[in-house]
Amino acid sequence: MFLGPGLVMGASAIGGGEWLSGPLVSAKFGGSLFWLATLSILGQVVYNIEVSRYALYTGEPIFTGKFRTLPGPMFWLGIYLLLDLGSVLPYLASAGAAPLFAVIHHRIPSATAPASSFLGMMLTDAQQIKILACLIFSSVFIPLTIGGKVYNSMKALMTFKLITVFGFLIFIAVFYSTWSTWGEIVSGFVKFGNLPTGKDGNDPEVTNLFVSLWNGQGMPNINWAVIGVVASMAAISGNGGLTNAPMSNYTRDQGWGMGKHVGAIPSMVGGHAIELSHTGMVFETTSSAMQRWKGWIGHVTREQLCVWMPACFLGLALPSMLSVQFLRGKGLTDKMAAAAATADGVQEAVGGSFGPMFWYMTLFCGFLVLATSMASTADGVLRRWVDVFWTALPWLRKWDTRHIGKLYFGVLCIYLLCGLLMLLVIPGENLLTLATGIIYNYALGFSCLHVVAVNTFLLPKGVRPTLLRRGLLALFGVFFLLVAVMATISDIPKLKAAINEVRGVSTPK
Repeated sequence: MFLGPGLVMGASAIGGGEWLSGPLVSAKFGGSLFWLATLSILGQVVYNIEVSRYALYTGEPIFTGKFRTLPGPMFWLGIYLLLDLGSVLPYLASAGAAPLFAVIHHRIPSATAPASSFLGMMLTDAQQIKILACLIFSSVFIPLTIGGKVYNSMKALMTFKLITVFGFLIFIAVFYSTWSTWGEIVSGFVKFGNLPTGKDGNDPEVTNLFVSLWNGQGMPNINWAVIGVVASMAAISGNGGLTNAPMSNYTRDQGWGMGKHVGAIPSMVGGHAIELSHTGMVFETTSSAMQRWKGWIGHVTREQLCVWMPACFLGLALPSMLSVQFLRGKGLTDKMAAAAATADGVQEAVGGSFGPMFWYMTLFCGFLVLATSMASTADGVLRRWVDVFWTALPWLRKWDTRHIGKLYFGVLCIYLLCGLLMLLVIPGENLLTLATGIIYNYALGFSCLHVVAVNTFLLPKGVRPTLLRRGLLALFGVFFLLVAVMATISDIPKLKAAINEVRGVSTPK
């Protein structure tokens, strides 16, 4: 009972950004730019503690608190529907289809490969990828409908992911990586001020901003061709976007603080005796209550610092270790080509009869990372909006508190249908991935500032965060918004190219 939200969110911290964007950055620049990820993770630690603070005091998730602030719920509905669009786009299912294809066929998918047999049909690689993406996305349905509490199923799934993926990567790191690789990655987390420089995207130079200014050389020439990937890696390190917000939902469902008196979201199978109140509950700030309150805040802080934060650093460092060890100097920019080269490098390093098994395992871990992250992302989206609807809509407030599971299940079905439609209609994953990365940056920055307002104006004086904590969270909010602007400037040409790809229009060089 004293280990939960940080474990679930820590396992989901090794996701699309860590497996897709981080290794591409480290393959080109090593670990020299990871200081941006350090700032991102530290900012999210403060954010997670503060959203849990609201849940501990009220028994409500942070999104419900946001909708209680001025100018009113209808205003915030439009804002957050737009900011949450990045979580709705099923890019993780699309990205996870390629490594699954490779595991099934023992080869990397190719646009020029002839049609092959799949599920009794002769299909091209692209057609098979699309089917596998839909199957992965549909599999999200399973853990979110069984296990009593939905939270219990997510906890079991993420524990399996954490043990399998971290166990495999740590084994590779110990036996097949070098000390110089690890020294480069670990030191990169504290090389504050390093920036990518050079004239083009193929020029992997790094210059330290502070050293350049100190030596009178002025502002370094930033390489805008790669700054978008670097910014996306920084913003998605940890969880990113609005995917941190479910930390407050899990705090409630774990039964911590006032969550013990409110209930949880039950699954459709095995959760019929579980209820969820339409509103939260608060406590009087007496001396004895405040003594227990300090204990809960202290425990949430410990879990963030001892479970979630280390999982985030490992979640970025371990996949990047593979890329630094096996991809350095190869000039790869395509995610699938990088994944294939990584698997080949691991196979060659292991060698012998075990080499092919490690090739499969490397790609399987990629699939597991992306598929389970799709499940946690879907659960986060559903929790944010189901909790808001359950609390705010008058006609839903008339429902029996035992029927929250039916609402969750209904919204889940709508989410699945919309996601499947996007996977079938939008060709490839480029547009989904780019759009998600850009939206995530803005969402996290804005959410940081809004949480400061929620905890300042809705919580009583003794429960509010200190001025220092509020100031730190506001500064991190500004940091994420600056990262968002940089990513947008850099990715506009790529976004136009991806849109033209969807429309079938060639992009002029």
